[in-house]
Amino acid sequence: MSYKNLEIWQEAKELSIKIHEMTFKLPKFEQFEEAQQIRRSSKSVRSNIVEGYGRRAYKQEYLRFLIMAQASNDETIDHLEMLIETKSLMDLELYNDLHGRLEILGKKINSFIKAVQRQHNSSPSVSEPFIYYPESPETSI
Repeated sequence: MSYKNLEIWQEAKELSIKIHEMTFKLPKFEQFEEAQQIRRSSKSVRSNIVEGYGRRAYKQEYLRFLIMAQASNDETIDHLEMLIETKSLMDLELYNDLHGRLEILGKKINSFIKAVQRQHNSSPSVSEPFIYYPESPETSI
């Protein structure tokens, strides 16, 4: 199995691309401020998932990188909210889509972290958790 098979990585990848594209629609003065910050934080989500996956044989390392992915996702949400609050991003439909997907991704990463913790606590060997996202995307975690 590869990190590319992880649902959280696939969603982080899609979101980082959508956010990258969105930043070029922002006003020029934002290109060196929030645009760069939100691109970095969104790309950091997927990169930390990849790096954690590469260290998955070591529970604490795996969890550390997954927690950093969660933190980068939260940072991305904050940058997105800043853009809409300052009216640098005027496309409310795009904002709602990205914000909703980032919120769901955060819940999925959180569930994945819990699954990794349970699996590592119950078994010394490491493999992918089979189910790490309970019920539906609307479920609050």
